[in-house]
Amino acid sequence: MKRTWTNMLVHEAAIMEMRAQGLSRREITEKLGLNMKQLHNFITRHNNRAKATPTTIKPRGRPRKRPITTTEEQTLRIKELEREVAMLRSFLLAVGRM
Repeated sequence: MKRTWTNMLVHEAAIMEMRAQGLSRREITEKLGLNMKQLHNFITRHNNRAKATPTTIKPRGRPRKRPITTTEEQTLRIKELEREVAMLRSFLLAVGRM
């Protein structure tokens, strides 16, 4: 049996509209002339894509017990920049540009 390939992105808008109307998967496949397995796989991939795109960025690490003040934030940023400058200087020395 020869395998058939259907570009499901062509039918994406129609499928989502029919799902919003409350049609069953069987009714959708009959109207569009698709296999149940094709529709099932498409809907699964569509739902996984929707889950994969986060709406907000989740903060990393454990939350602070007390909020950081602006002076503390500034000193931490200064230390971070100093480390970055030191790293760049060591790189330039290793390359021979300094």
